[in-house]
Amino acid sequence: MTTAQLQHGGSRAPARHVMSKVPEVTAYFWIIKVLTTGMGETTSDFLAHLMNPMIAVAIGGAGLVAALALQFAVRRYIAWVYWTAVVMVSVFGTMAADTLHVGLGIPYAVSAPFFLVALAVVLGAWYASEKTLSIHSIHTRRREFFYWATVLTTFALGTATGDLTATTLNLGYLGSGVLFAVVIALPAIAHRFGLNAVLAFWFAYIVTRPLGASFADWMAVATSRGGLDLGLGPTTLSWTVAILGFVGYLAVSRKDAGNPG
Repeated sequence: MTTAQLQHGGSRAPARHVMSKVPEVTAYFWIIKVLTTGMGETTSDFLAHLMNPMIAVAIGGAGLVAALALQFAVRRYIAWVYWTAVVMVSVFGTMAADTLHVGLGIPYAVSAPFFLVALAVVLGAWYASEKTLSIHSIHTRRREFFYWATVLTTFALGTATGDLTATTLNLGYLGSGVLFAVVIALPAIAHRFGLNAVLAFWFAYIVTRPLGASFADWMAVATSRGGLDLGLGPTTLSWTVAILGFVGYLAVSRKDAGNPG
């Protein structure tokens, strides 16, 4: 079964809408998604160490608004526009989760369930309004709004969950990364036994956040914290270069643009 069929939950996926604002779900999609999660994690931490955290949050918020404004302004999926928005959601989503924990002192054991409830509310409102949660239906302004609200909430939830396992549960960053590498395989397996395709997609989408962030943190943090001590700056730069390479390839090849019809 193809990734497009997995997303729609049938034996044959309907034709991609000509004005779709999101990419096809291919292997490239998942690779870049994981890369953006790690890059967003270390970028957020790097900015917080480089300047006043409140200024960092303001910059992250401004970047998110600008990226989403551009994404909403274009009339179809454009690789670099879409993935720029995802990167900024990753950065700001990390800041939102960290602000609750560091700034307000809210434990990850509380913030993770909070973001889970918030995600359920967003998805519930989306389904009540549109009767579908399929990302291949994103070709109206309202559905696009619901999509990005969901994406932002999944990033915040994934951040809190990853930090919960790594620090509160003392698994460490590498241990958390391995854990979520196993967990992310579960939706694909469960789908073969009847799990709804859209539910499987969003479950996997959420797990990419702690997966990428855990491995990025493991690369960046000091050896005393169980990491490789590569530093936040170099780790951010390396993951950014990888993202640019993949997105640049997709922008030229359009392998994730599908076949509108």
